[in-house]
Amino acid sequence: MLEFLRRIVQEVSAAPNLNAALQVLVHRVCEALNVTVCSVYLTTQSADNEDELVLLATQGLKAEAIGKVHMHFNEGLVGFVAQREEPINLDNAPNHPRYKFFSEAGEEKLKSFLGVPIINYGKLLGVLVVQQREQRRFNDDHVAFLITLAAQLAGAITQAGATEDIYKLIRGEKPSKQYMEGLPGSPGVVIGQVVVAYSPADLDAVPDRTVNDIPAEIQRFEKAVNAVSDEMSVVNRSLESVVPAEERALFDAFAMMLEGGSLIDDTIIRIKTGNWAPAALRDTIFEHARIFEDMQDAYLRDRAEDIRDLGRRVVSKLLYKSDEIPADQYPEKTVLVGEAVSAAQLAGVPPEKLVGVVSVHGSGSSHTAILARAMQIPAVMGVSDLPVGRIDGQEIVIDGYGGRVYVHPDKTLRKELVRLVEEEKQVTADLNELIELPAVTKDDFRMALFANTGLQSDINPSLLKQADGIGLYRTEVPFQMREQFPGEDEQEQIYREALEAFAPRPVVLRTLDIGGDKMLNYFPVKEENPFLGWRGIRISLDHPDIFITQIRAMLKANRGLDNLQILLPMVSGMSELRQAMSLVQRAHSELLEEGCKVMLPPIGLMIEVPAAVYMIGPFAKHVDFLSIGSNDLTQYLLAVDRNNERVGKLYDALHPSVLSAILHVIQGAHIHNKPVSICGELAGNPLGALVLMGMGMQSLSMSAGSILRVKKVIRNFTREQAIDVMSRALTMEDGSMVREMVIEELDKAGLGGLIRAGK
Repeated sequence: MLEFLRRIVQEVSAAPNLNAALQVLVHRVCEALNVTVCSVYLTTQSADNEDELVLLATQGLKAEAIGKVHMHFNEGLVGFVAQREEPINLDNAPNHPRYKFFSEAGEEKLKSFLGVPIINYGKLLGVLVVQQREQRRFNDDHVAFLITLAAQLAGAITQAGATEDIYKLIRGEKPSKQYMEGLPGSPGVVIGQVVVAYSPADLDAVPDRTVNDIPAEIQRFEKAVNAVSDEMSVVNRSLESVVPAEERALFDAFAMMLEGGSLIDDTIIRIKTGNWAPAALRDTIFEHARIFEDMQDAYLRDRAEDIRDLGRRVVSKLLYKSDEIPADQYPEKTVLVGEAVSAAQLAGVPPEKLVGVVSVHGSGSSHTAILARAMQIPAVMGVSDLPVGRIDGQEIVIDGYGGRVYVHPDKTLRKELVRLVEEEKQVTADLNELIELPAVTKDDFRMALFANTGLQSDINPSLLKQADGIGLYRTEVPFQMREQFPGEDEQEQIYREALEAFAPRPVVLRTLDIGGDKMLNYFPVKEENPFLGWRGIRISLDHPDIFITQIRAMLKANRGLDNLQILLPMVSGMSELRQAMSLVQRAHSELLEEGCKVMLPPIGLMIEVPAAVYMIGPFAKHVDFLSIGSNDLTQYLLAVDRNNERVGKLYDALHPSVLSAILHVIQGAHIHNKPVSICGELAGNPLGALVLMGMGMQSLSMSAGSILRVKKVIRNFTREQAIDVMSRALTMEDGSMVREMVIEELDKAGLGGLIRAGK
């Protein structure tokens, strides 16, 4: 049964569209369970905008009933399953009070009924039903099989439906819905053209792409095939003396497939339809792999992976350097779209052409979203049902406020979205008038606004006018942009540029904070749970050579400027703090011994883990300042992986527990007369900034793109109003209540355009 389950899921996932996926599903379930009927009903919107179920695929009922049988959730047994969102197993369905006869379906002779809901991320997609003529109750194995199948297929059905919608939009037809939903990543609304970011090693990620010169593309394909064939021959010959002939048979099989036959011919046929060679080969490989997966013999089924491996080899040849788009060939308004868009991929697009980012994985607090905010471009994260490979080159609209993605919008919708884009431009223009004005409340309370950065390109004249300094310089970003650890002299130059740009205003350099979602290609860290593993100060203390080199570079960069502050990340206990402080002292002493006159700057500590919240007293005694990292603090307090789109909606920095923890830190720091700031993304959220000001926070550090929005809020409220908002927030039971209350306050002040699309 498990083997049937695996094969069904694979076939449905590989189907080219929703109809094909559902037909595969009903056929295979009938075969696996030996039942008379299998049907799939999917949820849709009725003419009166109510949820209803429509029969979209069946084996055993009348084919003409497909698309014609509709029912509300309060109708029939299928509606009963949807209403209760749990399995219904009946041995005599017609006797049940919820039974409803649909003459067009031809089901009058069916007695047994088993229906299970199809649910994806808490959303009911539809109902999967099996029926039998005989009167009998389905056994527990059948029920378990169908429940497991529905759970595993939910994502594949969602993906197939989204792909079908994309094709409908391109053909000018009406889709089931106009947009795909994700999580807000970076504010703003923008229209652009999709460029898919992908890894050549990932066959599934290769996008469709139209090719104009078909003969040249066929020639390119054949050249790649010949190159792989030659490689296989070389490898085969090199193994002759050490590997028996029977073990080398796979290379002979590869050679035969590459010499000609259906693998090559089918790919060329697909290229002739206008798709480029990598995508044409992708589809051919998947088709051939499915043939092997359907075989009963386990050995032959395993050959499916060999087929995929061969495909990856050829695709790698095809994409060698060709996947690197020349700078002058990026669209003028590029929206970078990918399964998991990385910092390196963002950096690969000319900054003047990059207008937005969409990622299938990640959340609003993941590193990619943070970089997007720093670059002041809209971003939507966690769009799990986005068919990335099918939208390369398409027009796309992204709403970074609401977390929505519109692909190829129709004329009416596009007109409305263009209006929002224009209003967004006006909001931005209004904010620019605040650049040289101070962040002062109506009752003359001065709030210091600092910038978070890690890219030298961020430090531009506009930022220099807006920010009171750098509250968080992410030193890991320059490390990520290189092929190896930068040396002491190179680091000194990087830090010196940032310190000089803002002198005499303070610049807080955070020591290397890698691990979690911030990895270095040349220093891989593979762990089961990276966010609870080897990261931040833990890596620095285990590699004092890296840490001391960085501290030396920072101290040397500060000579003659004296605006440096050093921040230690991810500290959870006094032993870590003592070790880190000792290494800083050691680096300082070494430089003095070498005749390099450097000052020991203020040393601060990041409050990112719950343990640090409750150690605030001892910590405050041993450091010069404290900085709350609300991104990680929220993640650890709520036990929510902030990069996991499945639980992304649970990640909420306005959660009462997070607000209470922040207030506890502020109060603890004030007892010891130590300054405290916050450098998480909550500080750059207009809603969060108002609450934080009410708590007594005197400085906020945020992405450059957030400074003017926060300044606008500060200048439109009094400190007394902020205290009132904060007091009410701390009495509320969940983050949504806090959010609604603060949004209402911003709306009253005429500031709704800071937190949503349009004015």
